[in-house]
Order: sequence, then structure tokens, then C-alpha cells
Amino acid sequence: MASPRLRQRVNVLGLGTLLALVGLWELLIGSGTLEYQFLPAPSAIAHSGADLVGSGDMLANVLHTVKVTLLGWLMASLLGIGLGLLLGLSRTAWRYSMASIEVMRAIPPVSLVPVALLVFGFSIRMELTIIVFVSAWPVLVNTIDGVRGVRTELLDVARMLRMPRLTRIRKVVLPAAMPSIVVGLRLGLSLSLVLAVVAEMIGNPDGLGNALVSAQQALQPEQMFAYVFAIGLLGIGLNAAVGYASARLMPSLAAGAPPRRKR
Repeated sequence: MASPRLRQRVNVLGLGTLLALVGLWELLIGSGTLEYQFLPAPSAIAHSGADLVGSGDMLANVLHTVKVTLLGWLMASLLGIGLGLLLGLSRTAWRYSMASIEVMRAIPPVSLVPVALLVFGFSIRMELTIIVFVSAWPVLVNTIDGVRGVRTELLDVARMLRMPRLTRIRKVVLPAAMPSIVVGLRLGLSLSLVLAVVAEMIGNPDGLGNALVSAQQALQPEQMFAYVFAIGLLGIGLNAAVGYASARLMPSLAAGAPPRRKR
């Protein structure tokens, strides 16, 4: 029997709906109601995915995508939090950089792929450049909002206690801004995975994105859908890992979440 705490964390109704949709998909394909040349049944996709796992191809591609995603996300997070603290605490720095930030944020991420490919070639540096440039924005913006949203009373108490500036940032500003920063980190992680896959599809001969395109070009829809589902599961797993880590390291965030309704 699953524990009550586990049942609260798992959306049983949502999971049941998902399984029902997969079963309907299998039924429609098996009965011939849906006849598309390159739309395989879920059972065929699962069988192809098992073959990819057994051959080691799936693991190698997943590891590459995870490595690039996490490395790019960590770099983007450090950059976003650092600049966010500076711009959130200094109105002068914000005035001088606001126009440049708004212009750079407006650049579509996909348009950077050819530029990075031309400069860095088919390499991890190309992927990391795109991931860091784009994924740093949500972290930066949320950090600025969190820092500026710190209650005046907390800052007044810190000044009254004559805390040095660095101590005030570490003990007052960062803890108060942390909920907003965590939201930015989770958004940045989702963007990092998306951009890693896009970069692999266009300009890197490794990773899940490249494997997906290769399967599509080889007219192997079972493998293509297997890689699609692998990317989806990877996104769910990474997001859940960040949520779990933030709840463990900062229990106040989890305590502040609205309680679930009892049905």
C-alpha cells in the first residue's frame, strides 16, 4: 500500500487519464480506425524504446542531453542570480542596463542557433552558448523582482543591527527573495532542456535531439516517438528533482504552498 504522503504527491486521477488515453490510442491503431503510415501504436513505441535502451543508444543520448542541460542551467543560474542581485540592489546599475536588457531579451532563441553554430561549430560550446544566453533571463528577472520585493521592515532591522552589506544580502535579502528565485530557476531549467534539444536537432551530432531527427529521416517512427517520450520524461524528472531539492533545502517554501483540498 502506498503511503498517504505518496498518494498526495501523485496525481492519481491525472495518471489514470493519461493511461486511458494511451489505451485508447492503442485501441484505435489496433482496430484500424486510425490509419496513418507513420503513426505507430504505443506498444510498438515501447518495444522500440526497450531496444534502444538495450543497445545503449538511448542511455548515451540521454546522458549527453542531461550533461549539457544541467551545465548550461548551472551557468545561467549563477549569471542570472549574480546580475539579478546587482540590478535589484542598485537602481543606478538598473538605469544604465535596462535598455540593453530589454533589447537582448527580445531576441528569439532559435535565431541564435545559426550564429552560435557559425562561431563555435558542432560542439558543446555551441549548445551552452544558446542555453546560457536564453535561460539566464527568467532567473535574472525573478531575482530582480524578489530582491526588490523584500519587505522594508526587514531591511530596516538589518540597518538597525548594523549588518555589513554582504551579511545583509546573505542573511536578509537572499532568504526573502528565495521563493521568487526558485521560480526563475525552475523556468530556466525547462528552457535549458528545450534549447539543448533544439541545438542538438539543428547543429550537434549528439544527444536526444539529434537522435530524434535521425530517426525521422530514416523513416523509423517507432524510434522517433520513443525519443520524444524520453525527452518528455526527462523534463518531468528534472523538474521534479529541482522541486524536491528546493523543498528539502528550504522547507519554508513547501510549508507556504496552499494545502490540497480533500475530496
